Amino acid sequence: MTESKNILTDTFGRKHTYLRISLTERCNLRCTYCMPAAGIPLSPKSHIMTYEEIYTIAKEFVDHGVTKIRLTGGEPLVRKDAALIMEKLASLPIELAITTNGVIVDKFIDTFKKIGLKKINVSLDSLNTDKNTFITRRDYFKKVYDNIQLLVKEGFEVKINCVLIKGFNENEIIDFIELTKTQALQIRFIEFMPFDGNKWDLEKLVSLEEVLKQVYAKYDASSFIRLDDAPNDTAKNYQIKGYKGTFAVISSVTNPFCDSCNRVRLTANGQLKNCLFSTTESDLLTPLREGKSITTVIGKAVQAKQKVRSGMDTIEKFKDLTSHNNRSMIAIGG
Repeated sequence: MTESKNILTDTFGRKHTYLRISLTERCNLRCTYCMPAAGIPLSPKSHIMTYEEIYTIAKEFVDHGVTKIRLTGGEPLVRKDAALIMEKLASLPIELAITTNGVIVDKFIDTFKKIGLKKINVSLDSLNTDKNTFITRRDYFKKVYDNIQLLVKEGFEVKINCVLIKGFNENEIIDFIELTKTQALQIRFIEFMPFDGNKWDLEKLVSLEEVLKQVYAKYDASSFIRLDDAPNDTAKNYQIKGYKGTFAVISSVTNPFCDSCNRVRLTANGQLKNCLFSTTESDLLTPLREGKSITTVIGKAVQAKQKVRSGMDTIEKFKDLTSHNNRSMIAIGG
């Protein structure tokens, strides 16, 4: 087993124990930072992994050392066999989690409890109904907000993912943090990242430094706590003294966490991405359907992983839009 685990260890000694699986390219929202306004060409149904194929590939990763799997999309819960997939994956010796937009999450609470899924990330980019409708191009704010409250009430570990975009929602940072005063939530502020069709611009980015500047202006220094980050954590974690919840900043652009990265991504059409920013992918689905081993393909993909953000090791490289030609986020899986 020691030898087999080596296929998930890259040339920089990083052990990849965390697999994110996109169940679908479809979504019931149209978030501006995730997909182009006109949508994307969807993969034909025959190119999308079946639930048996998802399980088989996931088990291959688990056999080689993966201990955590997170389901993403699109919106994973719009897939008709989402419950079946979750039940199958929950039979593996892993921690299973999910990222959702929260619109229909209430319909799956019994399933989550049945399989022991406790960690749920919900995307919410504004606490203002109109702004939320603008960013998602759909009017579901109340439904999502109510479902977040329901998840907390039902005892799930809930994180709210908030993508910050300058001129849009950076004036809500404190409002989001105040949600943690009486609720055991974690608010995660995410720097705006470049993907195909999302009109990314460095000038729209709200950095870790800018978030903390607002925090220092609002809260007394003695009440502002820097928490210990978990191993391989993507976020820098904080808490206001006396508050039930916490908040964090995921600074993928200004302060990347690549040195401790332990994750790889599997797209809904069976392509392995060794980095969120990678412009290359490794096909696992074709050899699997041909009855061939996918072990070697996985190993080569992990070995090819670059040290920092698929080679974008400086902010200056982000300014060159040709350097991060990538899929839309919806086609990658968050």
